[in-house]
Amino acid sequence: MTAITSIEDAATLNSQLASLDLAGRLSLVAGLGERVVFTTSLGIEDQVITAEIGNHRLPIEVATLQTGRLFPETLALIDETESQYDIRIVRYEPEQADIEAYAAKYGLNGFYESVEARHACCGVRKLKPLARALSGASIWITGLRRGQSANRADTPFAEFDPERNLFKINPLADWDIDAIRAYVADNSVPVNPLHARGYPSIGCEPCTRAIKPGEPERAGRWWWENDEKRECGLHVHEEGTAAAQ
Repeated sequence: MTAITSIEDAATLNSQLASLDLAGRLSLVAGLGERVVFTTSLGIEDQVITAEIGNHRLPIEVATLQTGRLFPETLALIDETESQYDIRIVRYEPEQADIEAYAAKYGLNGFYESVEARHACCGVRKLKPLARALSGASIWITGLRRGQSANRADTPFAEFDPERNLFKINPLADWDIDAIRAYVADNSVPVNPLHARGYPSIGCEPCTRAIKPGEPERAGRWWWENDEKRECGLHVHEEGTAAAQ
């Protein structure tokens, strides 16, 4: 295994990945760690990565956070994707005790009432399952892109995540949505039908709406909140250090 032990190592890897195509990026990363995990939300970006993993039979684990509030279309796509690429997508679900404790404190849909309650819901349904998914992993692959939102405009190809003590790889960081759609069309990649109905970013059903013409891609997520940088917490940490561009 190639040792990556510092932010400087991540910066070097960031430069290496910049010169490769998607297959090259994923192949390089697949050889860096004993356990490499790709977490997919089944969005169009993630489907591109899954297709590359499946088509090239790369030794990368594919996992998803089955929050218990996903759209039926998303659930159906999990099964379809497994079948098409002959892979297993491991589902990580929230603990029932955590859901019950949340409901007792905030109400089942209390996330509409305050940012605190919404963050708490994401913590129960996403962050804690993510921690289990990444336990023991040395590399975490995501579908983050710079064009998804202003908050993600500086997304690097490689960065060190100090809270999780692993390296986070964003192999689609420099892809725009047109390149994503072209890949999907050229390679017959299955995608969520909600994309065609105005949902470029798809999360839990109660927290996602279709966007309006001219709105940013992630405007439909937690739309009732005013913070333009709103995130669920999966990709935000207090003192994270990204590799230099």
